[in-house]
Amino acid sequence: MNKAELIQEVSVRAGVKTKEAEALLDALVATVEDTLAEGDKVAITGFGTFAVSERAARKGRNPQTGQEIDIPACKVPRFTPGKAFKEALK
Repeated sequence: MNKAELIQEVSVRAGVKTKEAEALLDALVATVEDTLAEGDKVAITGFGTFAVSERAARKGRNPQTGQEIDIPACKVPRFTPGKAFKEALK
């Protein structure tokens, strides 16, 4: 399912216009991004938790040349599914 299909499905299930569903989805994504950028986490009960995790600097290898390279530390988004979400997939 891509973004357009998701918007269409949300529109049908919520009984709102497609443009309203798109605005809601965009607002949700922007809010999650802003909250994670501030260093906080977003927990949606029954669905899961979005959080920021730090990856340590490490050594890697260029697969074409085999040369060792330094990979810098960085922050990455993580999603941990909630119990109800995991059970829905069984």
